[in-house]
This record gives sequence, C-alpha cells and structure tokens, in this order.
Amino acid sequence: MLSSKLRVKNCLMPVQTISYIIGDRLYLNITDRCTLACTFCPKHNGSHRVHDYDLSLDHRPSQDEIFQSIGNPTDYREVVFCGFGEPTLRLKVLLETARHIRRAGGRVRVNTDGLANLVHKRNVLPELGECVDALSISMNAQNDAVYSQHCDPALPGSYAAMLGFLELAPDYIDDVTATAIDGLEGVDIAACRTLAEERGVSFRRRELDVVG
Repeated sequence: MLSSKLRVKNCLMPVQTISYIIGDRLYLNITDRCTLACTFCPKHNGSHRVHDYDLSLDHRPSQDEIFQSIGNPTDYREVVFCGFGEPTLRLKVLLETARHIRRAGGRVRVNTDGLANLVHKRNVLPELGECVDALSISMNAQNDAVYSQHCDPALPGSYAAMLGFLELAPDYIDDVTATAIDGLEGVDIAACRTLAEERGVSFRRRELDVVG
C-alpha cells in the first residue's frame, strides 16, 4: 500500500498530505478553501490535524500530484474527497480525479457541504453523477438559525441551497447520505433525520470530534 504522503515539487519542500488513510479508505485533501467556517472544524480551533495527519497545504495540489498520491485506488474500499476544504470548489480537478479513479476500478465518494450549485450558479449534479458513486452531504442542522450558528456560511441562502442540493442529488447519484453531528448545541438529530428522509436520502448521525 502506498504512503499517504507525497513530497511535492522538490526535496527542499515540506511534505504535505494530499492523501491519507483511515481504516480501509483513502481520503483526498485537494483544497483548504471552504464556503463555511464551521465552529467544530479543527482548523478553526488551532489544529490542522486529523488522526496522525497534518492536513496543512502550502499550495493547491496539481492534478498530477493528486494522481501520484492515489496509487492504485482498488487497494482501498473507496476513495473519499474529504480534507480541510470543500472539494467541489475545485470542481474541474475533482471530476478529472474521480474519472481517473473510476477508470482504474475504484469507488468514489465525495464529502461535501452541498453548496456546489450555489457556488457555481448551475446544477453540477449531472457532472458528478457521471463519475461519483456516493455523496455525503453535511446537513449539520435542522433549521437555518442553528446552521448559521455552527457553520457561519459565507454565502446568503446557504442552508436553503444545501437542502435543495440534497433533494436533487438522488436523481443523479444512487447513494446519498445527509449527516449531522450529535453533541452540538441546539442540533436536533431526530429533526435532521426527518429532513433527510423527506428528501429521499439516508441519514447518518456523526459524533462530535470523531473523524473517519
């Protein structure tokens, strides 16, 4: 199994973690930019670490660097786009990487905040549906007020846009799951589950500070 770290550019540059392994899955850290500033995210609480990995990026990984960091995708149960940023902000790179993984026989999951359509001002789900096997969408709250409290979205209308994306997603991708973190003040897990079920998607309760 390949190392989860790739030395970039030349031997004088620091090692940055483009891919990292948790259990039997490979995770891809392709950007540190995000559309949210979640209060529960480690990078907003003084840490850039997940498990034993430092996910700090000194530059956005190139397409070739990402390919090299993956190795053989069939070595893993699935390859997951999930780092300290929102992967759909690099949509072109995400799509090309997902196609590469699928061509090699791997399975692709994207962990997302569900704001891609709002950011790109169009429905990107048809493109994702061509090369992504599963979506995990961070619902995070049962209403706009609690969502804003914990996620601090940069774009107006983010909560409604996320719910709209969640509702559209099953038309293009069969395996869609909404998630919310149990343990955050004011988050009603039962209400979040109901919102997910009303939109025809699965729901997963996450635990605060547990990753992977």
